[in-house]
Amino acid sequence: MHTDTERCVRAVRSKDARFDGWFFTAVLTTRIYCRPSCPVVPPKPENMVFYPSAAACQQAGFRACKRCRPDTSPGSPEWNARADAVARAMRLIRDGVVDREGVPGLAARLGYSTRQIERQLLAELGAGPLALARAQRAQTARLLIETTALPMADVAFAAGFASVRTFNDTVREVFALAPSELRARATRSARGAGGPPPAPGAIALRLPYRAPLNPDNLFGHLAATAVPGVEEWRDGAYRRTLDLPHGHGIVALTPHPDHIACRLSLTDPRDLTLAISRCRWMLDLDADPVAVDDQLRTDPLLAPLVDKAPGRRVPRTVDAAEFAVRAVLGQQVSTAAARTHAARLVAAHGTAVDDPEGGLTHLFPGPGRLAALDPEALALPRSRRTTLTTLIGALAGGSLRLGPDSDWDEARAGLSLLPGFGPWTVEVIAMRALGDPDAFLATDLGVRRAAAVLGLPATPAALTARAAAWRPWRAYAVQYLWATDSHPVNHLPA
Repeated sequence: MHTDTERCVRAVRSKDARFDGWFFTAVLTTRIYCRPSCPVVPPKPENMVFYPSAAACQQAGFRACKRCRPDTSPGSPEWNARADAVARAMRLIRDGVVDREGVPGLAARLGYSTRQIERQLLAELGAGPLALARAQRAQTARLLIETTALPMADVAFAAGFASVRTFNDTVREVFALAPSELRARATRSARGAGGPPPAPGAIALRLPYRAPLNPDNLFGHLAATAVPGVEEWRDGAYRRTLDLPHGHGIVALTPHPDHIACRLSLTDPRDLTLAISRCRWMLDLDADPVAVDDQLRTDPLLAPLVDKAPGRRVPRTVDAAEFAVRAVLGQQVSTAAARTHAARLVAAHGTAVDDPEGGLTHLFPGPGRLAALDPEALALPRSRRTTLTTLIGALAGGSLRLGPDSDWDEARAGLSLLPGFGPWTVEVIAMRALGDPDAFLATDLGVRRAAAVLGLPATPAALTARAAAWRPWRAYAVQYLWATDSHPVNHLPA
C-alpha cells in the first residue's frame, strides 16, 4: 500500500487509525517517522515519504516519533493473510527466529537460500531480515525499559542485543533518547496517570488493535474451552501458561474498549518478544476488521450478523502442536468432555509450574513428552487413540510441522494423510492453529445449523459454493455463524 502515495496522504490527513501498521510516514524535514494516525499537524505532502515497515524507516535514517510511538502500531495484517515466503518469514522474525538461529536458520526453515530471503524481504518491506529483527529488538528493549526495573545491562541482553554498547546506540538512534531517559519519561507518565505499578516480576503493557474488536466470541471461546491447570478465566481476564524457549511464562489478558491489557510473568525476560507475539497471534490482534466485515457484508444474508456485532476475531492458539492434539481430543465429544481429556493428559505429562496467583499448575505437554504416553491409559475409543498417537509421532518425529512457517496447503495435505483426520479436523487446525483466514468448516454442525436458519444452503457442498463470495475471509464468516448459537463459547464470561 505504501506505493499508493495519494491514498497514503489521504489517510495521514484524516489521521485514520485503520492504516496504522499498514504503512509508515517519514517526514523529510524532521527526519521523524510516524503512524498514519499521529495527532500532530500533518506535514506537507511533498515532505512525506512512505515506507512499508518501521525497520525500513530506521534503515533510511528516520527516528520514531515520541508522540505517536509508531513502533507500537498493530502489525500489518498482510502477514496473517498470506502463506507465501515473505509472510512466513515475517511470522518467524516476529517469533524471534533470527535472534535465536540467525538468518541462515530463518532461510533453512523456509527452504530458501539466505540470499533469496534477503532479496524478497528487501523488495517488499524495504529492509532485510537483520534490519527487521533489529527493529523488533528495539521495541522489546523499549518495553523492558519502560515496564520493568531491570538493570540496563540485563535489558540489553534480554532484548537480544550482543552488547550494551550496541543496545545504547540502537535505542538512541531509533528513539532519540538514551535508555535512562526513556525510563525516566515512562516513570513520570505512570506517576501522572496514577495507575498501580505491575506486580514484582511482572511486565504490564497494552496490546493495540484495529477497531472494532468484539471480545465476546474471542474470549468466550478461550474461556469455555480452557484446559484446567493450563488456562483459566479469573477476574475478567483470560490466564494461561506459556512454554517458551528459555523458560515458561504466565499471561493474563483483559479486554478493554481500546486495547488488550497484558500482564506477563516470565522466568527469563529474553522470551518477552515471543510471548507478546504469541498473545497477539492467539487474539488475532493484527487483523483488519474493516476489510473483513466489508467483504462479508456483500452477502445480504450474512450482513445482519456483521452489522449486529462487527469486529469478530478468530480465536487462535499460542502453540499449533498443542491445538492439533486438543482438536483430536475434541473429535465428536462435548466441550466439557474435551476439557476433561486434555486435563488428564496435562496432569500425567505436563511440566509443573508455580503460579503465585494460584489456579495454573502445568504447561501443556509438547509432542516430545507425549511421545512416551501409553495409549492404553487414554480413556478414548481405540480409533481415537490411533489418531492421537499417530499425530504425536508425526509431530515429534518432524514429518509433520505445524507453526508460523507452515505452508497452509502443505500442512493440510500432511494432516489429511493421518488416520482419523477428516475435513472438520483439518480445517479447524488450519483456522485456529495455522491462522489461515480462509479456512472453512463446511461440515461443522453449528455452521450448518446457522446456515439453515439464515436461509443459506445447509449441505456442505452447496454451502461451500455459496461461501466462495466470502473469500478470503471464510474463517471470520464461521465466527459470525457460530455466534448465532447460545453456546458459552459465544459470550464473554461473567
